[in-house]
Amino acid sequence: MLDHLSIQCADVAASASFYDTVLAPLGGERVMDFGEVIGFGIPPMPTFWIGPQTSGNGFRESHIAFVASDRSAVQAFHDAAVRSGEVVLHESRLWPEYHPNYFGAFVRDPDGNNVEAVCHTPE
Repeated sequence: MLDHLSIQCADVAASASFYDTVLAPLGGERVMDFGEVIGFGIPPMPTFWIGPQTSGNGFRESHIAFVASDRSAVQAFHDAAVRSGEVVLHESRLWPEYHPNYFGAFVRDPDGNNVEAVCHTPE
């Protein structure tokens, strides 16, 4: 249903570094880079964009979940975030309250958003 999603960041460079690190284990990378506006995705199409905060006041947390191909990719996402010193909200694990095969990890991005990697398939 979604074609792409864009979020505003207080520090684009810090956010770009975060997303470079945590999206790589999921197969994501910078697809387009216009300096302060960066599109990430699986080439050739960017599906997730970051840019500078240009509207609104204050911060409202977003939850952003990225698809992982398997559970090891979720763990690699988590490990990449930990190595970068990011705040871990929830370690990689099964979340049976969502469904029996929901395997996810949740971390904070530099702006405080709840960023998740999730795999929906069995081991």
